Amino acid sequence: MSTVSTEERILSVLEEDAQASCGEIAERADVSKPTVRKYIDRLEERGVIVGYSAEVDPKKLSSQSIAMVGMDVDSGQYVEATRELKSLEEVQALYTSSGDHMLMAEVRAGDGDELGEVISEKLLGVEGVTAAHPSFLQERLK
Repeated sequence: MSTVSTEERILSVLEEDAQASCGEIAERADVSKPTVRKYIDRLEERGVIVGYSAEVDPKKLSSQSIAMVGMDVDSGQYVEATRELKSLEEVQALYTSSGDHMLMAEVRAGDGDELGEVISEKLLGVEGVTAAHPSFLQERLK
């Protein structure tokens, strides 16, 4: 059994269920509990695992609106802009992208109006951000 396949099996279980116990992961990945602990520690140290999260159905959140926002950033201000975007409380996740936009951000706010203000004032207020294109999430299907 190769190291890569063990890592992949452990990561696969974690991606399906971030709350799985070491015992559950060991059983589902067909390895021992100490092996799971060793690999998870190593994956966290290497930055492969960067956090654990809950999946949220935006439609069920009566007190929150969520949007994925594609952003374009001036290349000369990219580092500073991404640093500032990462520091914004409303930005839950920030990704680089090879698609239509340089960055994709998961943004949350109290309601649609507040979310619009966050996008127009905070995101577009970051020096170097030249455009923001939101897609409001409605219902989680999977």
